[in-house]
Amino acid sequence: MPPLNGTWPSVEFSETDKEIRVTAEIPGLDENDIEVMLDDGVLTLRGEKKAETEDKDRQFSERYYGRFERRFSLGREVEDDKVAAAFKNGVLTVTLPKTTKAQANAKRIAINGSK
Repeated sequence: MPPLNGTWPSVEFSETDKEIRVTAEIPGLDENDIEVMLDDGVLTLRGEKKAETEDKDRQFSERYYGRFERRFSLGREVEDDKVAAAFKNGVLTVTLPKTTKAQANAKRIAINGSK
């Protein structure tokens, strides 16, 4: 059964002036079970987690099995040919370097206090 909000795997985004980093927790799989794609500014994480036992042997389970796919629109500010992915201890990390133009266009927006 997938998590109640319907989003698995859980992901975390971080961003600096130079890159976007997407980290996903995908325990119980190895790198051959996961596909990472970047197409027109959309990052797709896709794969399948197969059950370790047959349904007839399973009494109770809160674990998630089956296909998954998550898509994230990143815009076109990423250098497609420099994207890197690493998988270690059930954690997938995708590093997406920003284009020079995107780095130059980054600006801080001032927040006005209430009066």
